[in-house]
Amino acid sequence: MAADNFDGKLPPEFDELVGTKNVFFPEELSKPVIGYDFSKCGPAVDFDALLSKYSLSTGLQSTLFGRAIEEVNNMIDAKLCGTLTREDIEKQSAISNSWTPIPCTIFLSYTSNLISAGTREIIRYLAQYKMVDCIVTTAGGIEEDFIKCLAPFAVGDFELPGKELFEMHVNRNGNVLVTDGHYGLFEDWLIPILDQMLLEQKAGETWTPSKLIHRLGKEINHPDSVYYWAYKNDIPVFSPAITDGAIGDMLFFHTFKHDGKSICLDLVEDMRRICTIAWRSSKTGALLLGGGVSKHHTLNANAMRLGLDHAVFINTAQEFDGCDSGAKPDEGVSWGKIKLEVPPVKVFSEVSLVLPLLVSQTFLKRQKDFEKRRDSAIITRVLLDSF
Repeated sequence: MAADNFDGKLPPEFDELVGTKNVFFPEELSKPVIGYDFSKCGPAVDFDALLSKYSLSTGLQSTLFGRAIEEVNNMIDAKLCGTLTREDIEKQSAISNSWTPIPCTIFLSYTSNLISAGTREIIRYLAQYKMVDCIVTTAGGIEEDFIKCLAPFAVGDFELPGKELFEMHVNRNGNVLVTDGHYGLFEDWLIPILDQMLLEQKAGETWTPSKLIHRLGKEINHPDSVYYWAYKNDIPVFSPAITDGAIGDMLFFHTFKHDGKSICLDLVEDMRRICTIAWRSSKTGALLLGGGVSKHHTLNANAMRLGLDHAVFINTAQEFDGCDSGAKPDEGVSWGKIKLEVPPVKVFSEVSLVLPLLVSQTFLKRQKDFEKRRDSAIITRVLLDSF
């Protein structure tokens, strides 16, 4: 049987498959895909162009990273360049006696592995220059900062066998290694502080997780510590699951010294405090690194103001299992945790790859502005306290 050749043309029913020859994008979808051309840059790479300009036009996760840079810079502008009305100042004055009113409150949340890893130094930098105003993290995100002040961690390998490490008293967190001895040093440092705090509690003092972290930041007195700088700059740090780690173990051990008692940590007081910060802030933004309790606690507090004004998420979690860690920003919109008109950004990436690049294109470029605001806030607080 002879094949149909249709006079050298495609069969007419294929017309729809071939489609039109017109190349047309709606104006709002017409940004061309262009990557960074290393053949034109010479021996020196223009990292600002590579990370900011060309990331937006490269496509895939690179474009989301470029949008994250834009959105973090938007929240920084809102904080440093925004204005406050008298009503804003009066409303924020109810947060606490030590709170200095700001146009936009920036929340930073992160998981404990980011303190285990070298990303801790980046987080410390943000606290040192008071680039963020409220921190939320996990128990490991607290204790490992202090432990690193006592002895350094080591870089290992993801494939090191657990049985051999256990026999050497070495613990593996991904490819970061910490020994049992580190926790012995932590116990020796922490237990005497808990002894003193228990005495103060018996004299009438009350404690919360954020007060405990503030006290430990004071006691460590070490410039490498995130929470030393949070203490110095009066940045509240919340850890609603603070017993889920070595701090919880130490509190358990501490009860054996004091007839089954240790310090009491009031979670409700901290809940009121973080929700009040969000509720009474003029605007809020959040940089949410990783998932879990730190991410959700930050978002939940901002539901008290019907949502964040700026939001950037960085994590590798997926949404198909319905857990909050993988929830996309739009799910947060449905709960009132992000404002309806806000364009939130989620970058699907492991944080240690992305955070250094993100900070280099955002917070670092405004360091001098942050220093001026921090120093101005200190002077304002001193003057207010003198009246």
